[in-house]
This record gives sequence, structure tokens and C-alpha cells, in this order.
Amino acid sequence: MDVLVTGGAGFIGSHLVDRLVKVGLSVKVIDNLSSGRLENLSQHRGNPRVEVITGDLKRIEDALKAVDGVNAVFHFAANPEVRVSTTNPEIHFNENVVATFNLLEAMRKRDVRELVFASSSSVYGEPEHIPVGEEAPIQPVSVYGASKAACENLIHAYVKLYGMKAVILRYANVVGPRLRHGVIWDLANKLKKNPNELEILGDGKQTRSYIYIDDAVEATMIAWRKTSDDYSVYNVGSEDWITVDEVADQVIEAMNLVNVRKIYKPVLHGVGWPGDVKKIALRIDKIKQLGFKPSLSSKEAVKATTREIINNIS
Repeated sequence: MDVLVTGGAGFIGSHLVDRLVKVGLSVKVIDNLSSGRLENLSQHRGNPRVEVITGDLKRIEDALKAVDGVNAVFHFAANPEVRVSTTNPEIHFNENVVATFNLLEAMRKRDVRELVFASSSSVYGEPEHIPVGEEAPIQPVSVYGASKAACENLIHAYVKLYGMKAVILRYANVVGPRLRHGVIWDLANKLKKNPNELEILGDGKQTRSYIYIDDAVEATMIAWRKTSDDYSVYNVGSEDWITVDEVADQVIEAMNLVNVRKIYKPVLHGVGWPGDVKKIALRIDKIKQLGFKPSLSSKEAVKATTREIINNIS
């Protein structure tokens, strides 16, 4: 196989598999299905250019099997639920850090030298100003963000020690079809259960940048193809941002609801839970210099995703 996609049955990973297959590559997928779903890859069933392994990178033998015979690795396996790190921090350590270490060891032993890593805007923590650039300090406030930062540092060390090449992509909130977590999914499901009131975690003023999945995958492909340095970091997001309140309004409108009573549940300085951040948005000048331009704004990405999610839950 040409490339491996870890977490390839997940939300972002499965869309990346679609794109890699479309451009003619043979793709191996490994996923432990803790958050991914095989139905996300059903369109590739019977395709000899797609091999799917149900395996777990927390086991080194599975990591070795996964990287065997590939030329490049897209590492998208992780637990995506940021809130989990508040109550079960060991999940993010195991699913993110341990899995990444085993993958890097397997790549070293099998002499696979090319890696694209799905990092996160959460590594920046609570930046003083938005949008934030790649040069900003790494100061995560959640175990999820800390685990992504730890993975970045592990990758950097392996690049310098073992002659690998790595592209690090710090994604904003990626949304679109197949999404099964995050604020849009949560709000839509709450309103399905009770269309008269909506609990919003936080004060509603939390500010986020959203990027549609097609744009995120396009940025990923551009960064992979056009980066020549041995270690490069890119922010991947849209060029604007909206509040959680605005997201809620989009969901309410899309579900054709009126007179919905919003109930806010803020903690600390108005965030939704310990480890949540009040404001995060990314400056994307660096990846734009490679030729990337998002096709949808944050609001447009949320609107399109809301329609998809409502169709699914109904």
C-alpha cells in the first residue's frame, strides 16, 4: 500500500481516505473503532486499493503490522473528546501519546520516514490575542491539548534523531458530514430531546473558528505535497470565528424551532468545563502561502454541518 491512515474510520480520517483513494493512491487503514465507525468506509468495501485493519496502536505489534509496506503515514488516530480529559485524563494519554510513541517506533523499525500528524488548536491553550499564529507559545489548558503537544514534541525528536520528515497540522474545529461529537452534534441532540429549551455549556460567548471537512482535507493534501522541510507546522482553519451562541442560533433555526429558552451553564471565566477555552482562532497565513484558501467561512461551515447532522438524527 502507498500510505497508512491511522484513525481512518473516524470523522476526519475517513474523509482523508476518500481523497487519497480519489487521487489514485492505495490506502491502508488502522482503527480501533473506539470512536471511528466502519460505516464511514463502506464506500470502499471491495476496493482492492483499500485495506482496513481493526487494530490498536497502543499495542506495538499492531503498529508494526500497520506500517509494514507503506511509504507515508497520516496519523489521525486519537480520542477526539476534549471534555474526556477532565474526568479520564488517562484516556488521552493512552490513545494519543502512547499510540503515537508506538507508531513512531514502528516507523523507525520499518524505515518509514514520512509522517503527517493531526494536531489541534488546543495546544495553544488560552492565547492572549486571536487569531494566533504558529509561533505562539504552546500552553495547553486541557490534557487533550497537552497530549497533542506531547505528540508534536515526540515527532520532532524522531525527525531529528532518525531522519524522518513530518508535517504537523494544527486544526481548528473541523465540521462536516459524519461528525458525531462536538458542540453542533450536542446542541442538535439536546433540541431533539427537548425542543423547548437548550442547555448551553458556558456563557455562550466562547469564540471558535470552524473549518469544513473538505477544506481541512484540501489543506492536508497541499501541506503534504508542497512541504519540503523536514519538520513543518501549519495552522488549518478558516479566516473568521463565531460564538457558541451563534452556533446555537444556527441549530435552532435549521430545526425550525421558535421561542427556545437558552439555559447557560458557565464555569470559571465563562467556559463550558475545566480545560475549555474562551477564545481560540487561528492565523492561517503560512498555509495560504502554499496555495490554500478555505472555501467556506466559519458560519457557512457550521450551517452546512447543521443540515447534515439534523438529517442524520431525524
